[in-house]
Amino acid sequence: MRVVHRLFGPLTIVTLALPALLGGLISWSWAGALTALFWAGLIRVFALHHVTWSVNSVCHMIGERPFAARDRSANFWPLAILSMGESWHNLHHADPTSARHGVLRGQIDISARTIWLFERLGWAWDVRWPTPARLARITAGVVA
Repeated sequence: MRVVHRLFGPLTIVTLALPALLGGLISWSWAGALTALFWAGLIRVFALHHVTWSVNSVCHMIGERPFAARDRSANFWPLAILSMGESWHNLHHADPTSARHGVLRGQIDISARTIWLFERLGWAWDVRWPTPARLARITAGVVA
């Protein structure tokens, strides 16, 4: 996190410049570079930020609340794929140390699957997965 913080400026430039560079090299044109800058740079960042902000605003107003939490966090299924499972926000607030947010049947949680893969590859460890006992306690209204 410290490295990312220290390199935030250069990383921001690279995340916008690299798509433009690739678009220009692939098409051998300025139009290709500008198109890639627009779609793979600016629009991508715009969409990512709006999905993130939507999770942190919409998911506190609209949706289902199957778990007991100290606030009004909710699950809003239309954002599930776009947010990689982060819109299963109610469990995130009820059990914030859990690596998986989408624990109910049919809840797609891409970020949990990524964490699972990283754990299997040895890139993540001491991961806290939800257990039936923890879920039962939270469902019963005992806030962690």
